[in-house]
Amino acid sequence: MAKFLHIETATKICSVAISENGQLVDFIEEKSDKYIHAERITIFINEVCKRNDWQLSDLSAIVVSSGPGSYTGLRIGISTAKGLCYALKTPLIAIDSIESIAFLAFKKHPNTNICAMIDARRMEVFSSIYDKDFKVIKQLSADVLDSKSYKEFEPFVVCGDGAEKMKEIWEDRDLVFDLEILSSAIGQVEIAFQKYKNKVFEDVAYFEPLYLKDFVITKKKS
Repeated sequence: MAKFLHIETATKICSVAISENGQLVDFIEEKSDKYIHAERITIFINEVCKRNDWQLSDLSAIVVSSGPGSYTGLRIGISTAKGLCYALKTPLIAIDSIESIAFLAFKKHPNTNICAMIDARRMEVFSSIYDKDFKVIKQLSADVLDSKSYKEFEPFVVCGDGAEKMKEIWEDRDLVFDLEILSSAIGQVEIAFQKYKNKVFEDVAYFEPLYLKDFVITKKKS
């Protein structure tokens, strides 16, 4: 049995889940206006394991969001994951923060393009766009958005915590906004199990988050 602990801290949502053989078992998450990860992460891990009678020693791998996202949140999540990997001698699996959001949308909104984005600041976002087969059609990038950004990919579903600020600016476009789909450890579950089966693990000593610091202004393609 492949038992995983999932940690998602790329945004202001602190999210922890456990899964077995690619199926969600349980999760705990909390959204706050502040970054609460340092205070909550170990509490959530202990609680979700305790109420399911799981021991940390039972874990087959630790799964963590790799970024992009909040510098503070990512450092706390990855430090926690690394510490557990060292203590338990278990593999580390990293999941793209945007991909896990997009996967949740892909399951809920089939047969359409998915634009998953994480809020950065002002009109800046980290984003990727996936097609109806969950293939990347716009690579992960840090972009400054305007009213016509990503127009060549319409129609698509917009999700993630960057979606809310785009709703008014993109109101006249062929888009669906799903503001309920946000960063969550749940989105890691199936992706992580595939990586585990393919033995796609990170080097615990050298693994670092992906920050994507440079923002590019996106323009409508002619």
